[in-house]
Amino acid sequence: MAGDDVTFTWRGDFTNPEVHALHAEAFETRLYDASEWDWVELCHRHSLGWVVARDGERLVGFLNVLWDGLVHAYLEDVMVAADARHTGIGVGLVHAARDGAREAGCDLLHVSFEERHAPFYLEACGFAPMAAGLMELR
Repeated sequence: MAGDDVTFTWRGDFTNPEVHALHAEAFETRLYDASEWDWVELCHRHSLGWVVARDGERLVGFLNVLWDGLVHAYLEDVMVAADARHTGIGVGLVHAARDGAREAGCDLLHVSFEERHAPFYLEACGFAPMAAGLMELR
């Protein structure tokens, strides 16, 4: 499980450089910068909330929670540092997001994922399976 020093904070503080580095590691992409993708501004403007996981001062996990403005919340960009995976941090992120969305008045929490992540979301986090669709726009 996540170490005793790991904290999960709904709408916690974070910086663009630390989320950009975590995103590049988690999704194996290039390192963006705030001139291209300003996480802080985007989250504050568009998100219901987000969860920050820290081991001491170090950002070890992050996820964004989008919503429809009413009762549906959606997990997006669930990220855990490579050296901190399989320690319970991902489950902690999801549970903190669930609690934050519930407190905000949402009735449903949605997540889309690749098949290889099904055991994590369905078994470890408690999501129910359901069919979904995806349309590429580019």
